[in-house]
Amino acid sequence: MLLAVIAFGLVIGSFLNVVIARVPAGRSIWWPRSSCPTCGARIAWYDNLPLVSFALLRRRCRQCGTRIPWRYLIVEAGTAATFAVGYARLGPTLEFGIAAVLFSMLIAITGIDLAHQIIPDVISLPGIAVGFLANMATGRVGWLESLLGIAVGGGIFFVIIVVSGGGMGGGDMKLGAMLGAFLGWKLGLLAVLLGVFAGGFVALSLLLIGRKRRKDAIPFGPFLALGGTIAFLWGQEILGWYLGRFAL
Repeated sequence: MLLAVIAFGLVIGSFLNVVIARVPAGRSIWWPRSSCPTCGARIAWYDNLPLVSFALLRRRCRQCGTRIPWRYLIVEAGTAATFAVGYARLGPTLEFGIAAVLFSMLIAITGIDLAHQIIPDVISLPGIAVGFLANMATGRVGWLESLLGIAVGGGIFFVIIVVSGGGMGGGDMKLGAMLGAFLGWKLGLLAVLLGVFAGGFVALSLLLIGRKRRKDAIPFGPFLALGGTIAFLWGQEILGWYLGRFAL
């Protein structure tokens, strides 16, 4: 079953590459068929197999020889690995199904934010509704907690945007609300905090080694996505460990 989940993750990862490439350009993710962005040649099905075709083609278009970006391999392998970890953690449950939907959205958002420094509303806004409705249908998170999660997750970034005069984008606010919808307000807040810690560490490291300057923008979406993934899978244990430190 785990192998089936990994195979499914590879297929979803291949689809997410289409999302990452087309959504920022405002193109349909369903039509037309995939083609080389350089020469326009249609990609045959046997050249579109996750991981396998990338290796067999030696990272080049069969028609024009243009190099295929490493992103395609990373997204496919990363999606499969994330699904595998989620399945190992949650098992064949409805919760894993919800996790797979959330993780897919977060991977697509990460790829787009890294490439274009935007978090598209076409993913985050429906994601808020999907998270809330999924919790309503399953009872995994109470409807009130999910609503509070939307308010807390989005509200934190709304305050930051107002106070800083635009130091963060509205996309981060909507992504925070989406995480709150899926996770509830407690784990949603944990996801934001984990994202802040991870983003701060990476930003400081890049400053110290001279790869970034103080005024250079660093996409925050990928760190929020990382925080949301960790919070979904291990959030309760993290909160239990942290609150237990203050127990008498």
